[in-house]
Amino acid sequence: MFAYLSLFVVAFVAATLLPASSEALLLTLRQQGYLLWALWLAATAGNTLGSCVNWWLGREILRFQHRRWFPVDEKTLERASGQFARFGSWSLLFAWLPVIGDPLTFVAGILRIRFDLFLLLVATGKAARYALVLMIGHSLLGISA
Repeated sequence: MFAYLSLFVVAFVAATLLPASSEALLLTLRQQGYLLWALWLAATAGNTLGSCVNWWLGREILRFQHRRWFPVDEKTLERASGQFARFGSWSLLFAWLPVIGDPLTFVAGILRIRFDLFLLLVATGKAARYALVLMIGHSLLGISA
């Protein structure tokens, strides 16, 4: 049980704006014989929940946008809004990508993307990502499926 909880926590942190990686732990635990479906579920749930925190932070931070310390000026915010609008909410399917994924979920909150749509798209993308990581682990590294 501790292994699944650890994976959940690491995946959660990995999805926030903090640097972390959950794939190595996922594959290590699988190699040690932990249940495939439970690892996939723990990683997907933790990573999705971490992205939900980013969405919430993005949504709540807007009330401070006219403060001097606000990290993004209005012009940059408008540009990010335009980029997001250009690719649309469907871009949230790629919230698992390194470098752009975490900020993407933050911007979705700033732009007030509906939470149900956000959750559906982000969870789908992250579930597919962890399934792919497990398949690659099985194929290339010989980790049993």
